[in-house]
Amino acid sequence: MAANAARLLLAGTGSGCGKTTVVSALLRALQRRSVPLAAFKCGPDYIDPMFHTAALGVPSRNLDLFFVSEAQARADLAAHIPAGGLGIIEGAMGFYDGVSGGTDTASAAHLARATATPAVLIVRPQGQSLSLAAEIHGFRTFADNTLAGVILNGVSRAMLPFYREIAEKAGLRVYGCLPPVPEAALPHRHLGLVTADEIGGLQDRLDRLADAAEQGLDLDGLAALARTAPPLRDKTPLLAPVCRKPVRIALARDRAFCFYYADNLDVLRALGAELAPFSPLEDAALPADIDGLYLGGGYPELHADALARNASMRESVRDAVRNGLPTVAECGGFQYLHQTLDGRPMAGALPLHARMTDRLQPFGYVTLTAARDNLLGRTGASIRAHTFHYGVSDDEGDAFHAQKPNGRGWPCGCATDTLYAGYPHLYFRSNPAFAANFVRKCAGLR
Repeated sequence: MAANAARLLLAGTGSGCGKTTVVSALLRALQRRSVPLAAFKCGPDYIDPMFHTAALGVPSRNLDLFFVSEAQARADLAAHIPAGGLGIIEGAMGFYDGVSGGTDTASAAHLARATATPAVLIVRPQGQSLSLAAEIHGFRTFADNTLAGVILNGVSRAMLPFYREIAEKAGLRVYGCLPPVPEAALPHRHLGLVTADEIGGLQDRLDRLADAAEQGLDLDGLAALARTAPPLRDKTPLLAPVCRKPVRIALARDRAFCFYYADNLDVLRALGAELAPFSPLEDAALPADIDGLYLGGGYPELHADALARNASMRESVRDAVRNGLPTVAECGGFQYLHQTLDGRPMAGALPLHARMTDRLQPFGYVTLTAARDNLLGRTGASIRAHTFHYGVSDDEGDAFHAQKPNGRGWPCGCATDTLYAGYPHLYFRSNPAFAANFVRKCAGLR
């Protein structure tokens, strides 16, 4: 049966045009109207979905056409958009920006096209008048026909008529403006926005943004546009438990470790895992009676002093990993397993030292291929992943070969039959066998 999943994609002219601010404002404003909602993020970003989740109180999910097929992306939308509600998708970077500079593959435009989702372009007019029409016209006619409207960000209601007249010369309807709300600004740092949990008074900021959205955006028009999307007929393949009874996997989750794909956690649960959250910052030791450990990414470098002070937790993690507890540690979690991070003592499960640099290290989408048998897969097994970090290690490992879509490759990942630790963030749904092998090992079946 087809799912009548009303949906809308909010794209941007580029990074920094205010997509997350506009999407968060729209989500909270529609929620006030008691519209059932689901939020999604195009691409591999962790931080933007945190703001969607804060606005709605339910997880936001990534839709990434490098990680999954077009059919899988349609199935994910169909599975998670509530009946009678709306799905709101935030684009990545600029509308046409894909896995490399010469293609729109895995871009917001590709996602809109593959899922037949009407798209609205967020534009922030700065030092423009008639040139705004030329910019919008270029986006509308460049290579796609899914753009159905425009939202003007950072434009006061008083200036809306002026900019509306100019923008509509490009042939797209203007669905209003989000006026400036300085007191509700979302701050940035080196990996993007500051995480949602770090912003004081975030709920009040979201309410102020929603107030602005109610005043400036055509909420009825945007909802009506979302309902023009055709039904979705694809279904997500079901995953079955791979162990007879649930295994408990300790999940590091606090201000230092907060980068997790909601789908990764769903996959682990579907395969038979019970997730036991804990805080490397606050708790004295790992949870009791656990069968595995998942250390996600985040900002351990910003909390290195607090992590270092929690010696009992560091010792608990070190002993568990050294004693063979099945462990997945990605990016920040990988750094936490080092002896030191910028000179501060970390868990010490790996005989390595990590430090932060002032430049982004090799980053972007990669395919990881196992160079030898390990916890997650046999030699030659592969999975899609993403890297985005400023940290470096004495030794980033050679258990996998990482290859970017442009062909560039390098060795990475420290892995044994009980450990995966490396800078790449894995996306389990791109190859659920990797997650299944982890769960089986936790259950003692591998």
